[in-house]
Amino acid sequence: MAGDCLKAPLLDSEHLRDASNEAEVIVNINGYDRSTIQSFSKSNNHAGHEEQAKVIEDQNPFDFIGAGSFSVPPLTTIDPFRNNTPNIEALYEWLKILVCIPIAIVRLILFGLCVAVGYIATKCALQGWKDKQSPMPKWRCRIMWITRICSRSILFSFGYHWIKRIGRPAPRETAPIVVSNHVSYIDPIFFFYELFPTIVSSESHDAMPFVGTIIRAMQVIYVNRFSASSRSHAVSEIKRKASCNDFPRVLLFPEGTTTNGRVLITFQLGAFIPGYPIQPIVVRYPHVHFDQSWGNISLAKSMFRMFTQFHNFMEIEYLPIVSPLQNQKESAAHFAERTSYTMASALNVVQTSHSYLDSLLVTEALKSKQEKASTYMVEISKSFNISTSEAMDFLDKFLSMNPDPSGRVKIHDFLRVLRLRASPLSQKIFGYLDVEKQGSVTFRQFFFGSVHILKRPFFWQACESAFTKFDGQGSIYVSQQQLQDSLKMALPGLSEEVGELFNIFDTDSDGRVSKEDFMTCLRRNPLLIALFCHGSASEGLLQREGNLEVV
Repeated sequence: MAGDCLKAPLLDSEHLRDASNEAEVIVNINGYDRSTIQSFSKSNNHAGHEEQAKVIEDQNPFDFIGAGSFSVPPLTTIDPFRNNTPNIEALYEWLKILVCIPIAIVRLILFGLCVAVGYIATKCALQGWKDKQSPMPKWRCRIMWITRICSRSILFSFGYHWIKRIGRPAPRETAPIVVSNHVSYIDPIFFFYELFPTIVSSESHDAMPFVGTIIRAMQVIYVNRFSASSRSHAVSEIKRKASCNDFPRVLLFPEGTTTNGRVLITFQLGAFIPGYPIQPIVVRYPHVHFDQSWGNISLAKSMFRMFTQFHNFMEIEYLPIVSPLQNQKESAAHFAERTSYTMASALNVVQTSHSYLDSLLVTEALKSKQEKASTYMVEISKSFNISTSEAMDFLDKFLSMNPDPSGRVKIHDFLRVLRLRASPLSQKIFGYLDVEKQGSVTFRQFFFGSVHILKRPFFWQACESAFTKFDGQGSIYVSQQQLQDSLKMALPGLSEEVGELFNIFDTDSDGRVSKEDFMTCLRRNPLLIALFCHGSASEGLLQREGNLEVV
C-alpha cells in the first residue's frame, strides 16, 4: 500500500509503468440487480456527473434493452441512380428533336417490325419444346438467329448504328460466367445479339409482353429477390448451367439494377458463389447532350430521346478473365470485390456502398413525390443484417407520416402513424430519433434508430417478457382491455387511442392479438417496445442482466 491515506493510489508510479507484466483481474458480480449496481457506481462519481447521467438516462426510453444513443452516417453527395439530362433544356437539343422527328417516325416503324418478326421467330423456336431443363437443341438455336438479327436492328433503330468493341469474348469453356455493369435497357439487348447467353432475371419480367417470351428462349434463371429460397435456387441453377458446356454462358448484372454508369455500386454475390472463372465486361455510353442511362427517367421519355438523336454512342470492353484464387480458399465476397475493382479501374469510376436497396428506396420516394429522393438512400452493407422487405416496411411507415418537402417529419405526424398520444414517453421516443435536435426527423434517422433498437441483443427478450406478462393472466391472446391496463403507466390517460393501437398489434385483423401478432408488430415497429419498459416486463429483463462481468 502506498500509504495510510485513503486518497493515496494503490499502486505507485513504478508499478504502473510495469502494468503490462501484471496479471489481469476480473471481478464477477453476481446476483445484483441493475439499479443496485448503478447506485453503487453513481455514489462514487461527482454530483454533477450524476445529474448529467440521470438526464441522459431519462431521455432514453430504450435504455432497458441496452440501446444507447446511435449515430447516422453522413449522407454522400453521390447519386448513382440519377439521370443527368432528364429534361430537354438546350436550344440545340430542341432544334435537333424537330429535325429528327421524321427520322424518329421511320425508326419507330422499324422498331415495331423488328419486335414483331423477332417475337414470331421466338414463338416458332419454342413451339413444342417441353424439356426446358436441358440445353436448347441446335436447330432451335438456329431459328433464334432471326431474333438475334432483329435485336441488332432494334439497336440500329435506337441510333446505335455502330458499336465500338474492345477485346473479345473468352471461349465459353474458359469463362462460363460473364458479368457486366448495368446502365440501360440497351445492355441486355446487345448481349442477347452478341452472346445469346442464359440470364438471371426477376420473376416479374416473365409477364412482360414480348420480353417474357424472348427471355424464356434464353433459358432464363428466375429469381425472387425477396425470397431466400428463390435466391438459393438461382445460385444452384447458375452453378448447374455454368458447369455444362452445352448450355450458353451465364450472364449476370451483379449490381442488381441500373445506374448512371458514373460509379460501381455493391455487387450481389450470385455470380461468385459457384466459384467459376468470370469474364468482366464494361459498358460505356459516351454522350454530350443526352445521358442514355435509365435512371429517374421514364421508359417512354428515354425511348423518345433515343429516337430523336442523330447517333447514340456505345462501347463494349471485354476484360481479362478473373479466376478464383487457387492457392487459398477465397470467399465469394472477396472474389466479388476483386472483380468489382477490375471493372471500376477499367471504367475509371469509384466504387460506392450503394446497393439495390437504395435504388428501391429512391424509386419509392419518387413515386411519393419526394423532392429530395436521394436523401432516402441508406447505403448499408450486408453485415447490417436487415432484409430488403424490412427496409421497405420502414420506408412505407415513414412516408405515411407525410414528410415535408425537405423530407422531415414533425412529432404530431409521427405520433399519429404510431397511434400514440402526446405524453412524456412518446416525446422521449421522438427525441431519441431526433439526433440533430431540430424538432423533426429524417428517414435516415428513423431508419437507423429503428434498426439500432431492433438489433439489440435484449430486444427480443424484452418482447418475450412483455407478452409473458399477458400470458401469465391465463390467456394466449391479448385483449384490448389487457393492452390498455398494461400501458396505463407508460401512457397515462390512454382511452380512445387504445383501439387504434390495438389494431396495429392485431396484424392479421382477427380481433385478437396472438403472440405471433405481438412479435410481428414489434418487429415492424421496434420503437413501440418502449411502451413496455415499465412494470414486470422490464423487471424480468433486468434480472436476466444480473450477472455482470467487470474487467
